Amino acid sequence: MCRQFTASSGRVDGDRVADPCYEMGMSSLTEADIEARTQAVIDDVGIDARDVDFRSALWDAGLAFVQYPEGKGGLGVAPALQVAVERTIRDAGRSFHPLGVNVIGIGMGLPTVLTYGSDEHHEKHLKRIFTGEDIWCQMFSEPTHGSDVAGLMSRAVRDGDEWVVNGQKVWTSGAHVSRYGMLLVRTDPDVPKHRGLSYFILDMQSPGVEIRPLYQITGDAEFNEVFFTDVRIPHANLLGDVGDGWRVATTTLMNERVALGGSTLPRGAGNIAQLVDLWEKRRDSLAPAAAALMRDRVTQLWAEAEVGRLTTMRARAAAASGNPGPEGSTGKLASAELNQRIWNACMDLMGADATMHEPGYSLERHEGSGSRADYTLSKQFLRAQANTIEGGTSDIMRNILGERVLGLPGDVRVDKGIPWRDIPT
Repeated sequence: MCRQFTASSGRVDGDRVADPCYEMGMSSLTEADIEARTQAVIDDVGIDARDVDFRSALWDAGLAFVQYPEGKGGLGVAPALQVAVERTIRDAGRSFHPLGVNVIGIGMGLPTVLTYGSDEHHEKHLKRIFTGEDIWCQMFSEPTHGSDVAGLMSRAVRDGDEWVVNGQKVWTSGAHVSRYGMLLVRTDPDVPKHRGLSYFILDMQSPGVEIRPLYQITGDAEFNEVFFTDVRIPHANLLGDVGDGWRVATTTLMNERVALGGSTLPRGAGNIAQLVDLWEKRRDSLAPAAAALMRDRVTQLWAEAEVGRLTTMRARAAAASGNPGPEGSTGKLASAELNQRIWNACMDLMGADATMHEPGYSLERHEGSGSRADYTLSKQFLRAQANTIEGGTSDIMRNILGERVLGLPGDVRVDKGIPWRDIPT
């Protein structure tokens, strides 16, 4: 059962140990084998190791995302086996979420770089994204183009082995703490809008990059606007081909919707756990009729949360590769609206107390990766209002599902086939 494999060296007591799983080939690994490999990492680095050390060991052992290629964080096996990694870590007593330290980088940047990046890109970026050593942000939306990303106006002009970028991005989560960004810009204004885009890895410390905070209703500035003034990007930082940016961006967006849309946390964990905990504290203070109604409401929401969790697990098990299709929009749509219903129920349980913010409501700009673990209930409620907007609005998700999953006719597009520069703005 491959019990002798160790994450750090494949050796025991300094002597090389034959790994039967390696001899059989990675495709024959079982759930028990994955559990054994994960336990070996835990035994090797310790359950209380720093995040960066623990994640580094997972990467080296091929347990970051088991469906990824060998040597690049995975073992080349079915993605369904990843559940065994996460379960073993949690059973050992460590709180773990695969995206936790770098949600945008791991959930969106990592699969995009893996798919379209060169070997040099892989070597430089993949592991450091997973360990959280390099935080990443995504720069697609602009003040004039949000849902219609393909119509964006930021320009890049080639100058030898570099591209010179000018323009502006908005709603850029975590830009102020990011080392790199995924940048979509227009490189050819003389072709239809989807064909004139290119996709770059941007060093956020490059001269000419200016980041300004955008304070939200929660009082936090996790969003930013980013300005580019004659920013130079090496041609080597291009992902995909020149003019192929829309295809690369679609990979990022599909992965974003999966990252935002589902959780494989244990049953009853996450947002629904906070509602259940609040119900336990408040139910005895409610009138009998109100308590009965709220009990049914909490039960229904718990069932919906569990359906979402199981659906996510089933989708992961059925995935053929690390790049999901349009079906990922299902989870994003469902979870965004479910989150809002959960927090609405929390506010109703709090009654008049929900009209008052707990202490700590002030303008803040966190220097971490944007974790909301310390949010109060009222802040969670306020933050949830963005769920149906960020990562593609619910209307956009319904369009994608209708057109690309159900095969319904698409919306009328009056700009189809027209060069971007001729589209009225």
